[in-house]
Amino acid sequence: MDAKQLIVKSVLDGWNSRVETANKLFDSLSDEDLQKEVSPGRNRGVYLMGHLALVNDKMLPLLNFGPEQYAHLDEAFLSKPDKSMDLPSVKEVRALWKNSNAKLTEHFNKLTPDEWFQKHTSVSAEDFVKEPHRNRLNVVLGRTNHLQYHVGQVALLKKK
Repeated sequence: MDAKQLIVKSVLDGWNSRVETANKLFDSLSDEDLQKEVSPGRNRGVYLMGHLALVNDKMLPLLNFGPEQYAHLDEAFLSKPDKSMDLPSVKEVRALWKNSNAKLTEHFNKLTPDEWFQKHTSVSAEDFVKEPHRNRLNVVLGRTNHLQYHVGQVALLKKK
C-alpha cells in the first residue's frame, strides 16, 4: 500500500467509525428521546440528526458526486435554528440520515486514491494550485470532526 492509499484508508476508516458510532447512538434512542433537548435551551436530538444528514447531503455537490437530494430541508436544519419551524417526523429524519450516508458511501467506494486528492467544487483551479490541501479528502476530515462534535451532544440524551 502506497502513501496515498494509506492516507485515504486512514481518513475513510475514521469517517466510517464515526458514522457507525452515530448510527448506534441514534438507533439506541427512542423517537421520544430524540425530541428532547440535549441540554436546557439547546438543540433537540432530532434537529441534530437532521442537521448532520443535510451536511452530508451538501457533500454530494461539494465532492462533485451530483446534486443534493434534500435541499428543500435546508431551512429546517441548516439556515434556521431548532424550534423555529416544524420538522419532519423522527422516522423521516432517521431515513434522511441513513439515506445520506448510503449515498456518500456509494460514491466514496468508487474513488481512487488519486481522485481523493483532486480539488473539491468550491475551490477554483487557480486557488487549488496554491492550496492543494483543499481537496476532497480534506472535506471528509472536516466533516468527520463536525460529525463527532454533534454526536457528542446527542450522547447527552442517553439514559444513565
